[in-house]
This record gives sequence, structure tokens and C-alpha cells, in this order.
Amino acid sequence: MEGKRNKLLLGLLFDGIGMLSYLLPGLGPALDLIWAPVAGWLMTRLYAGVAGRAAGFIAFAEELLPGTDIIPSFTLMWIYTYLIRRGKS
Repeated sequence: MEGKRNKLLLGLLFDGIGMLSYLLPGLGPALDLIWAPVAGWLMTRLYAGVAGRAAGFIAFAEELLPGTDIIPSFTLMWIYTYLIRRGKS
């Protein structure tokens, strides 16, 4: 999926999905086990290269570690890519 705006909207959606486990006490950890590899894979598809692979690993780990679902890893990667690094990937 190309385009800064599309990546931001998808990132917000994916961050929201990652935070859903807070709404389902008891089921949250099981959902995180399913979502973590999906989030890592999605991150590598949204952002190419070494940065995308690193962010994919971080997204995967962030979803698995307890209490870190609140971190918006997709949105932070978008900020890094388009505001800090000012890249076109």
C-alpha cells in the first residue's frame, strides 16, 4: 500500500487492533499471541528495508510483552519515516 496518508490510516487501524486486548480481560494475552506475528509481518509490508524489518521485530515484541500494547508502534514508525527521516518508502 503506497502513500503517506494510506500508511498513516492503516497504522492507526493496526495500532487500534493491537490495543483491543485491553477490552477483553482474560482473552487479551491469547489474542496478543495471534496478533504479534501478524503485526510484525504487516509492519514489514508497510515499510521496506532494514528500518521496516527492525520495526517489524519491535512491533512483534511490543505485542508480546505485557503492558506494552498501549505503544502505537505503527504510528511511531510513520512519524519516524515521514517526519523525522522524511523518506519516501
